[in-house]
Amino acid sequence: MGDKTVMCIGGNKMKKLFFGTLLLALVIAVPIPTMARVDVNVSIALPPPIVFAAPPDVIVLPDTNDVYVVPDIDVDMFFWNGWWWRLWEGRWYRSHYYNRGWGYYNNVPSFYFDVDPGWRGYYRDHNWYGHRWNYERIPDRRLQQNWKSWHNNRRWERRGTWGVQSYQPRPQQHRQELRQQRQQQYQQRPEVQKQRQPQVQKPQGQQQRQPRVQQPKHSQPQGKPERGEEEKQDRK
Repeated sequence: MGDKTVMCIGGNKMKKLFFGTLLLALVIAVPIPTMARVDVNVSIALPPPIVFAAPPDVIVLPDTNDVYVVPDIDVDMFFWNGWWWRLWEGRWYRSHYYNRGWGYYNNVPSFYFDVDPGWRGYYRDHNWYGHRWNYERIPDRRLQQNWKSWHNNRRWERRGTWGVQSYQPRPQQHRQELRQQRQQQYQQRPEVQKQRQPQVQKPQGQQQRQPRVQQPKHSQPQGKPERGEEEKQDRK
């Protein structure tokens, strides 16, 4: 009886030793994520919100493929392919809503190099390269309801002049040359070059000063923007 008891105790010790060794081997072979993870993430700040008194109007920009812009604020905000787009401190952000939900977009949207950098002056003067520009102000609700059908029906392409009187759209080759020039100019911007340098994560609680943004000059009836379609791919 004594020998059996000794053998039983010895067997239990061997089992414990075996399972302990097996557990140690598993820990070494498959490290626990919380133990192996090294926090090297760099935080990317989101752009400051723009407070609108009402959903913004947009206009469509000439010599572009359905690129809309909000003309009554002093920061560039575009609508294209179902998304709102913002350039802030050398980075691009997009959202399905004009006033919230911004997310970092790790690229330059292809439409941007079609945008004439002098569009604000042309908008103010109602003049596009020497031609009267009778642009159409489009309320946000109408935009959300129609942008996709307008794109599918090639509404602005069929009109051809985007409200510019006696205007001949630029040939495709000329537009391509302008795109290349604007791309080079974009890469030379100080804020864009700054983003190429390694970024250092700021301590929590240290907030960046937010720029003041001009309020819209025209108010429209309140309306909640509808969700746009997912961007399938950037158009060339």
